[in-house]
Amino acid sequence: MDEEYDVIILGTGLTECMLSGILAVEGKRVLHMDRNNFYGGECASVNLAQLYERFRNGATPPESMGKVRDYLIDLIPKFLMTGEGLIKVLLYTDVVRYLEFSPIATSMVYNGGSIYKVPSTPSEALTSYLVGMFQKPKARSFFAFLQQWKETGDSQGVDVERSTMQQVYEHFGLNEDTQEFIGHAMALYLDDKYKQRPARETCDRIIMYAASAARALEDGRNSPYIYPQYGLGDLPQAFARLSAVYAGTFMLDTPVDEVVRDEKRKFVGVRSGDQVAKAKQVIGDPSYFRENVRKTGRVIRAICILREPIPKTSAESAQIILPQRQTGREHDIYVTCLSGQQKICPQGVYVASISTIAETSGDPKDEIAAGLKLLGPIEQIFVTVSDVYEPAADGTGDNVFISRSYDATSHFETVYEDVRDLYRRITGKELVLQKRPKMDETAA
Repeated sequence: MDEEYDVIILGTGLTECMLSGILAVEGKRVLHMDRNNFYGGECASVNLAQLYERFRNGATPPESMGKVRDYLIDLIPKFLMTGEGLIKVLLYTDVVRYLEFSPIATSMVYNGGSIYKVPSTPSEALTSYLVGMFQKPKARSFFAFLQQWKETGDSQGVDVERSTMQQVYEHFGLNEDTQEFIGHAMALYLDDKYKQRPARETCDRIIMYAASAARALEDGRNSPYIYPQYGLGDLPQAFARLSAVYAGTFMLDTPVDEVVRDEKRKFVGVRSGDQVAKAKQVIGDPSYFRENVRKTGRVIRAICILREPIPKTSAESAQIILPQRQTGREHDIYVTCLSGQQKICPQGVYVASISTIAETSGDPKDEIAAGLKLLGPIEQIFVTVSDVYEPAADGTGDNVFISRSYDATSHFETVYEDVRDLYRRITGKELVLQKRPKMDETAA
């Protein structure tokens, strides 16, 4: 360990492991450390005994639930969308060779007390209950505008760079119901703050969703979402294997006793016991830098063990989005459901997860009640409330680069945005994911 590296990375959460893989592929000498004896950090996948250890003070799971090692339950549930940034990173780094994916059967949205399938294409949206009869022509014009803008760059007089998304909605005469469907079920925002931001951000998200959904239809899938078999914990492990191929060094179960700085408070290394590893920069999750982060909120997450699929979905796996306006909240509620098809639990068992931003200091179950109501009979439930942190500085002053905590969304786009932002600050350049030779081609 007493060596010098280009970068030291602390924690094996997905954000840190993605950066480790990208930097290793680009020729950086990387040392990756974690105080835990497992990969994944906050986004690890745990077996049933580990779940009870965390949430039930070490109680023994009932025998009726089967073998504890037949479970691989995500602490932070998320799905991948086939067109999102994380998929691009998996392809860029060739990490896909270590992973197998399973399709998510359906994606649904909660509206008026019922759940409906999220349309897979703009044309399907125009026949959906989610878009009112008098809104359909206006929605058609909006989607046609997006298609033309994507293909030709012609924005038809709509300034997507300077206009807010609210102004674009108003330009096309889209009402609150249609805005809700587009912004929350397609653009996947968890609140309405996006409406006051530049329209381009939302337009890009809608186009990405539509492209992902179209690709899913071509592949015979009903939703644009996929999931790694054996749990999300396989993602950090896959990046760890990649980094090792490119001479990266991983050290689990290694205490971080001190982040060493020079007289100007700039980072110079990490001490573990009597050994010091030196590097130009350090990347880490908030748990390693409590004095350098600020709390921005709390996330409620509930893991629920079921014996039947979620009622009215008729699916072995599903995502359900409950938009804020439908539940009288300020933030959306996300519901995910997985089964033995994804190899994360025994056949005949379903693992549903609910997540949202905490808005009160009361009982968290009250805040997710609308999501719990959709699940039907719940055999076991495990509820957590986690603080959410962001870095207090951008890291360019002291070479300490800190990731953000994982949010309540059920997708990885915000994680990828954090990776891009960190990469830009660390390297001084934009992350460009061009196709690279595969590892076996490089070795040939």
